[in-house]
Amino acid sequence: MQFPSTPIKALTALALVLTASAAFAEGEVNIYSSRHYDTDERLYADFTAATGITINRIEGNADELIERMRAEGANSPADILITVDAGRIWRAEEAGLLSPVASEVLDTRIPAALRDPAGHWFGFSTRARVIFFDKDKVQNPPQTYAALADPAYKGMVCMRSATNIYSLSLLSAIIANDGEEAARAWAQGVKDNLAREPEGGDTDQLRGVLSGQCPIAISNTYYFARAIRTEVEGLTAADGFDRIGWTFPDQGGHGTHVNISGAGVAANAPNRDNAIAFLEYLASDQAQAYFADGNDEYPVVEGVALAASVAGLGSFTRDDLNLAELGRNQALAQTIYNDLGWK
Repeated sequence: MQFPSTPIKALTALALVLTASAAFAEGEVNIYSSRHYDTDERLYADFTAATGITINRIEGNADELIERMRAEGANSPADILITVDAGRIWRAEEAGLLSPVASEVLDTRIPAALRDPAGHWFGFSTRARVIFFDKDKVQNPPQTYAALADPAYKGMVCMRSATNIYSLSLLSAIIANDGEEAARAWAQGVKDNLAREPEGGDTDQLRGVLSGQCPIAISNTYYFARAIRTEVEGLTAADGFDRIGWTFPDQGGHGTHVNISGAGVAANAPNRDNAIAFLEYLASDQAQAYFADGNDEYPVVEGVALAASVAGLGSFTRDDLNLAELGRNQALAQTIYNDLGWK
């Protein structure tokens, strides 16, 4: 099913779809969300304007929300769980907190690699995990994730801690694509090449490039694209922002590792029809454009325009590994990091 891309027509089409599913202008939907972006307010407001469905939100850390749903059990008011990173929403699925959804809209518009094969969760935006580098200091930047473990880059690499979900997901993808032995060797090689002990968030890794601590750093694209679009402390022109170059890794192999913001319908959702309607709305062209323009993310639906800040990074081939593998390999990834003494 295709949604018109112009705002008024998109809302009209969406309203017709929801009327057909008996969800129009009836009741509410309760969302537990670990996304904390002000730009998402447009998503919620436009959905309510189109459908009459009231949105109630509880925001918090993903793990805290998952534990809350677990504790609430059958009495949980949650209709939808939204998380950042497939590994987190997989945890909710494994805990039995999500129910499968059969939706032609979602199956048609969202690529198979970016949704759970059984329909427990769906990705609605993506971000790529990219290698950034100081153009003044690195003449031959790594072109693959494997190259980050090359002794040629000893003392040059900065990365987040081993307990961070982004680090776990990247290693989980390497396990899925190349096997446990290769993943262990990679983690040891990168540890040997660290410029400093892992610390801070993705923006801190980028700041490290400009401070001189981190000739090479790993970060999600939207942190960098945000600094292109708006002023971010420590990442301005005055700080030397134009010194940062980037590489989309593994373009001749598996493709660049990507992750999602994803959502699923709660197992005990009291407003299940409205919850499914909201997920289908998130796959509309209009909602996809909000993800792109509001938070410098990649839309998952083909044909939706990229934000200028993201388009400027260039095109790339993504890894088509189904992101459910990130969750399945998460425990092993943590074990590998722990065994090797990562912080």
